[in-house]
Amino acid sequence: MEEHTSSNPAVVHTVPGPPELTEQISQSLDRQNSRLVSKHVADEVERNNKKYWDLFYKRNETRFFKDRNWTVNEFDEFMNEDVGTGVLLEVGCGVGNFIFPLLSWSNIRYIHACDISPRAIEFVKQNPLYNADKMNAFPCDVTEDSILTEISHGSVDIATLIFVLSAIHPDKFAPVVANLFTLLRPGGIVLFRDYGLYDMAQLRFKPGHKISDKLYMRQDKTR
Repeated sequence: MEEHTSSNPAVVHTVPGPPELTEQISQSLDRQNSRLVSKHVADEVERNNKKYWDLFYKRNETRFFKDRNWTVNEFDEFMNEDVGTGVLLEVGCGVGNFIFPLLSWSNIRYIHACDISPRAIEFVKQNPLYNADKMNAFPCDVTEDSILTEISHGSVDIATLIFVLSAIHPDKFAPVVANLFTLLRPGGIVLFRDYGLYDMAQLRFKPGHKISDKLYMRQDKTR
């Protein structure tokens, strides 16, 4: 087991390590490796990432993801009197399944929410709970520095990436971290949640969907 402390030194989160690499898991990975996504297709998916997510929200609108009500139990940092009453940046907000439930129990003062899909942002703004005085939703690719023109540097208390890193090519993790570092105030924190190593979300992919180590694409070419 691995442990890490939250912004509250009295709180310790216990995080299970990856499961044992069993023969069954190895066989699943071998099947995936038997037919990888070609470089041509992988490059095309990377190049048109925004397009495929926009098509995803065109098809599914607000119906696909459930509201993430679990955050009240998972992220006690929102209860912290220092950062939990400040400014939130949600990266990859989708249609608002994280930020809108958050409004019912948190004391966050202001919310920035961005997503690579302009269509998803339109759904956020159409939500009856959207308040333009306290929220700023905008389309943005967090791997590029355009986000730095939308938000004042050093003004964000909490940045969240909920099932976002798995949709980004690992080669672009560094600019994401650099951008968030620029936007966070001293003492600000980053919260993230994503798929686990060897979980069913990874192992259920069939041959022809693996781009590289721990990077996959779905049938609709979203990642």
